[in-house]
Amino acid sequence: MVYDRLVDILLRVKPNIDKSQVNMDADLVMDLGIDSLSMMLLAISVEDEFNIRFDDNPNFKTVKEICDYVSEKTQA
Repeated sequence: MVYDRLVDILLRVKPNIDKSQVNMDADLVMDLGIDSLSMMLLAISVEDEFNIRFDDNPNFKTVKEICDYVSEKTQA
């Protein structure tokens, strides 16, 4: 499942995230404390994990937005 794999990636990229705070509606910046460097590492890790490439400069705000994007790209 995309969500479970994404949570694992988030915890690798930002180990101090409280796993109980991670849910589909979690705001990457406000709730999880993802900064620009962590966002870059997250993007690279997601691309590698799911064997996809992000279009130009996606602007994800929530965990759900990433899950939806990855699901769409992996089904294509």
